[in-house]
Amino acid sequence: QVQLVESGGGLVQAGGSLRLSCATSGRTFSRYAMGWFRQAPGKEREFVAAITWSVGRTYYANSVKGRFTISIENAKNTVYLEMNSLKPEDTAVYYCAARSGGRSYYTDESYDYWGQGTQVTVSS
Repeated sequence: QVQLVESGGGLVQAGGSLRLSCATSGRTFSRYAMGWFRQAPGKEREFVAAITWSVGRTYYANSVKGRFTISIENAKNTVYLEMNSLKPEDTAVYYCAARSGGRSYYTDESYDYWGQGTQVTVSS
């Protein structure tokens, strides 16, 4: 059974940092791409970042480029999202997702598996 379990969310002041983790199990994800999405109240879920498991190629939304970093630790089968210089508009539930095949990295419809989400709240 495939599982993606996020952790690391919380409350932080603007300008602060958080690191989200996504622990994966139940499948070998070496041919997958891993993504982070977020959904703020009253808004649609949006792409944040993605990384290819095999070569570590990364993709970012313009809104987080230069502030967020996605990475993989193969030994732990874990994907991270390092978030720096956080802003109140980064407040959302953050979801980890896994995608197989050659579809777009940027759309949630492309992803096959999802975690339960972790809340990130940035206070001003």
